[in-house]
Amino acid sequence: MKSTGWKFQGNQGVFSLNMPEHNSYLYFPLVNEAGMMSAITPNLHGEITSSHNTFLMSPVSVEDLHDSKSARNFWVYIDGYGAWSATGNSARQNANRFMQQEEESELEAGFLWHKLKRINRETGLQAEVTSFVPVTDDKIELMKVKLTNTSDQPLKLTPTAAIPLYGRSADDLRDHRHVTSLLHRIFVHRKGIEVQPVLSFDERGHRINQVCYSVLGAEADGAEPAGYDPVLEEFIGEGGALDWPEAVVANKKAGAAAGDTLEGYEAIGALRFHELQLLPGQSRAYVIAMVISEDRIESGRLDETYLSEKSFDDLLKQNENYWNDKLATVSFHTGDQQQDMWMKWVTLQPILRRLYGNSFLPYHDYGRGGRGWRDLWQDCLALMIMEPSEVRYLLLNNYAGVRMDGSNATIIGTKPGEFIADRNNIPRVWMDHGAWPLMTTLLYINQSGDLDFLKQPQTYFRDVFVKRCQEKDSHWLPENGNKLLTVNGRVYEGTILEHILLQNLVPFFNVGEHNNIKLEGADWNDGLDLAPGRGESVAFTAFYASNLMQLADVLLAWQENHGVEFIEIAEEMAVLLDSLTTPASYEDVKGKLELLDRYYESVKVSVTGNKLKLSLADVVQDLKLKAEWIIQHLRRNEWITNEEGYAWFNGYYNNDGERVEGDFPHGVRITLTGQVFAVMGGIADDDQVSRITKAVDRYLKDPNIGYRLNSNFGEIQQNLGRAFGFAFGHKENGAMFSHMSVMYANALYKRGFVQEGYEVLQSIYDLSNDFDRSRMYPGIPEYINEKGRGMYPYLTGSASWLLLTMLTEVFGVKGNLGHLRLEPKLRSSQFGADGNAVVDTRFADQQLQIVYSNPSGLDYGSYGIQSITLNGEKVQLRSITRGAAEVDRYTLSALSMNESHIILVELA
Repeated sequence: MKSTGWKFQGNQGVFSLNMPEHNSYLYFPLVNEAGMMSAITPNLHGEITSSHNTFLMSPVSVEDLHDSKSARNFWVYIDGYGAWSATGNSARQNANRFMQQEEESELEAGFLWHKLKRINRETGLQAEVTSFVPVTDDKIELMKVKLTNTSDQPLKLTPTAAIPLYGRSADDLRDHRHVTSLLHRIFVHRKGIEVQPVLSFDERGHRINQVCYSVLGAEADGAEPAGYDPVLEEFIGEGGALDWPEAVVANKKAGAAAGDTLEGYEAIGALRFHELQLLPGQSRAYVIAMVISEDRIESGRLDETYLSEKSFDDLLKQNENYWNDKLATVSFHTGDQQQDMWMKWVTLQPILRRLYGNSFLPYHDYGRGGRGWRDLWQDCLALMIMEPSEVRYLLLNNYAGVRMDGSNATIIGTKPGEFIADRNNIPRVWMDHGAWPLMTTLLYINQSGDLDFLKQPQTYFRDVFVKRCQEKDSHWLPENGNKLLTVNGRVYEGTILEHILLQNLVPFFNVGEHNNIKLEGADWNDGLDLAPGRGESVAFTAFYASNLMQLADVLLAWQENHGVEFIEIAEEMAVLLDSLTTPASYEDVKGKLELLDRYYESVKVSVTGNKLKLSLADVVQDLKLKAEWIIQHLRRNEWITNEEGYAWFNGYYNNDGERVEGDFPHGVRITLTGQVFAVMGGIADDDQVSRITKAVDRYLKDPNIGYRLNSNFGEIQQNLGRAFGFAFGHKENGAMFSHMSVMYANALYKRGFVQEGYEVLQSIYDLSNDFDRSRMYPGIPEYINEKGRGMYPYLTGSASWLLLTMLTEVFGVKGNLGHLRLEPKLRSSQFGADGNAVVDTRFADQQLQIVYSNPSGLDYGSYGIQSITLNGEKVQLRSITRGAAEVDRYTLSALSMNESHIILVELA
């Protein structure tokens, strides 16, 4: 039976998929705030972990999902038939694949649970396996297996749960796999099997281990298993395998009893349940718990809390309510309910990124957990919409990662504001890192009106690396701590504004020979990592120019609204605001670098701690001067027109100092990144934006995979980056990279190119939603490859950007220094049959439902705002034009809490 793609059921995002095992690489996330992180496939493969060093099941990459036999399993020995897997994961069932003999199966999944149903037609035995991670304080995954006899004859059954217990660090998978199994101490309990390795294996220094890994189980009423097989090799039998284990196939008696202790073997949580006779129409359920605990388990508490069908069902309901409530904060209702449900899954993705970081799902088989610097700031974009109460605290703590040389820490701890010194001697600076914090902070200020956040004090990060990691301070030692000190040994603090100025002023002077900001280790595109000497990122030079201009504007608003006339900065930074002291020639590359080096030397070891008082108006003037210089420089020097008459901005220079884009012997070279920030930041004028869209459509738009990240450069670029070693159409070399595509759409909407922006967003949805090509569950992938398959699902910053773009640009619900601005850019097709387009969101600590009423079905550009009511009454507006209106924050703050308020916007 061929899969026909997933289908939504109801309006809560639940979807189903027939024969899910027909699709490779599928997996689903199960997670909680306590730190349990699981991935589960249609045949219950995947992994279970709480960190890089604590995997209950073996860590897996996507190829392991079909190569490895190590998976969650629940076996049933059926009298007269033999061994059968309720998860479809047996040698017999796998052998029937593609042979027109396979069983019927169906997957159903929601927020955040996973259910698999299959039936053995020969015997009439049906199995339903439901899995989730409960929203409790325990690191635990639960699985309920319900067996039902659909035949007209009694079935004699012997059930066995079997979950391999890897129980150690991912590092041990290839490094001393067998040796680390010798550390295992295996304990058999009445309700299951527990493994506690005695040491964490590390040849730099072995440490006592306390963490335990357990598989517990019970029948529906809480009755304990009948027996146990804790040793993997004994369970599978000599010459056996996990997909055809002797203990099940031969229906052997379990080899261990409660109270047994074993040492030095690979373990498995194999729990044999009592033999039973299942009459026609009867069902029997079993509950299995997979637990990672900080020490030996509290078996009594876990039994009582989790190991019964009633407990399971109650916790599952609690889990559904928790996630549905969290996701109800933001929801969209347009003319396409399928797309609205798909957006619910996109809305979940930033939360998953916060919980998983960039690791611990099969495609994300890299890193050791946690997130990168860029992630800290971009994930906050969605948090401001989803969980706004946390954002100020997170932003303030994030700024503690900034170095005084304008770079930042790259090793980030698990707690907010925890940054760790890089001791691996592989220092790296991404030149775009300084750009993102201001963008995120400006969104926060506009949403909240909290301009005084700019004067909050914060420390600076300090480690061995100085001068943007070009040198090491030989006198610095780890015991000195990770905070910048003054010459008197005190911890130095500067305002958030000082941090922002530093991150944007240092790059302005840090230029290459063409007077664009140096590429250094790479920019947003990590694959451009081979041009640290002469490489330049024109794309992010445009971003920094936009930042300087926007920062100047927000400082003017600070002055106008709060009466701020002066600011204080570290006295060493005065040289960076050169127009206030000794104006520098911005055309003089050598002079800019010399100025910067003088600054580096002044803060190389410490700072004086003295502050310089400056006129805010003078600082604004300096920032605008720099921004205008960059804008004119880019328009004059980086705007290129090719032989076919198309025009766009060059995005990069390579390590040979050569322009990257334009006409070349192998064809036209163009990058999407090079256009996005020029459009978004206003560097491109309206005529240039129009010409850019035509060039992008000509050279990057592909109907099969969407808007490519770059055209085919035709050869490896050892003078630019590893990305061009990837096959064209994959990952950073010419795939549809969702993040940059969504930012391109965002930029187009910002500039009023709504039709063009709509087409970009729609292409991403259409490609992701086409299951026969994308082969992915609902959501936006990191990228779509040459075949149209969605790659690296769930953990991608593009989800935050898509959510932000839909809310603030498409629906036009945004903040303006704390006041609610409504500026819809909806197409006629995005209104429902009733003429309405609706978004639920939070603003000013209130839950709002904003309804755009368009009874005449007009398209964007044809309608305007006619009137606005709040809860049925006309509301006093701060301003209104045909295209936009503003509601005063204080009007919203005065509303009653704990209920949703309706803002109706009449369009005509």
